[in-house]
Amino acid sequence: MKQTIQSIALRAGVSKGTVSRVINGHSTVKEETRRRVLAVMEEVGYTPDPTARELSLRSKYSLGLSMRETDRRLAPYFVLFREALARRLQELGIPLVPLEEDLRVRRLPSAVLILGAREGDPRLELLAERQTPAVLIGHHPRLPWVAPDDEHGAYLATAHLIRLGHRTVAHLGNVEDTQAFHDRHSGYRRALEEAGLRPDPSLLLHAEPTALGGYRSVRRALEGGKRFSALFAAGDEMAVGAIAALEDFGLRVPGDVSVAGFDGLPEIGVRLTTVEQDIPGIALAALELALACLEGTPPQGRYVPVRLRVGDTTAPLHSGETA
Repeated sequence: MKQTIQSIALRAGVSKGTVSRVINGHSTVKEETRRRVLAVMEEVGYTPDPTARELSLRSKYSLGLSMRETDRRLAPYFVLFREALARRLQELGIPLVPLEEDLRVRRLPSAVLILGAREGDPRLELLAERQTPAVLIGHHPRLPWVAPDDEHGAYLATAHLIRLGHRTVAHLGNVEDTQAFHDRHSGYRRALEEAGLRPDPSLLLHAEPTALGGYRSVRRALEGGKRFSALFAAGDEMAVGAIAALEDFGLRVPGDVSVAGFDGLPEIGVRLTTVEQDIPGIALAALELALACLEGTPPQGRYVPVRLRVGDTTAPLHSGETA
């Protein structure tokens, strides 16, 4: 008798979807269940057919990618995300469907990845109405989601600046924009509070998430009399703009002001102290969650670890300096 996924599922006492996820190496299956399914497969001599799986995926699924209109599609983060996603989808034979922010298309893809979501994002409501699975790049109490540990990463960067002796640490970002910026602001505040420092609202510098946005915000603050010895930018592009503004104002980085960023973007023109996030890893995790959701797995969330990478833009506060 030829063994099938259905027969393996019956012998192992699990669903066909669970067997499929074990075969595909998904991390969403409990280890005990995974071992039971693998033991049954070995017992009956079942070997998955990778060609059949690829043909099945090719015929069954498509994946949509939705970004807000305000997100720049050529921004380094989104380029890296799309490249990693597109490579894997090509291997699986699954088409990638770029979507406009309003999602107003006659026929939606099998599942949609949502980037740049805000509180009450209408895209999530629309996808729920049309019963289309969504995976959020961010976190959500009811949807499958994947995100870098934004809060912890911002905490690491700010705590690093504080350990270097800095007590006036500005924050460059836009906490009213996306969930990521809000979480990074929370990590910044937590590091200050744990060090016994009171967050100064005047050192919260709002900026568009671009190099030009960072430049304009920091330049405006300096011209308005704001002074700080360190700055944590919620994105590497903003950090690069901030450095340019500081240097144009006659300040040395890191001699006068230390600067840390967030993202770990390659080739940005400076060896920046930054929080590295695994952008390709986030894209592949989002795809894995989308496929698991299509195969019947309940919604799950996953934080992708981040790490602090110390570069040339941070240094100890000069002895005797109080700024």
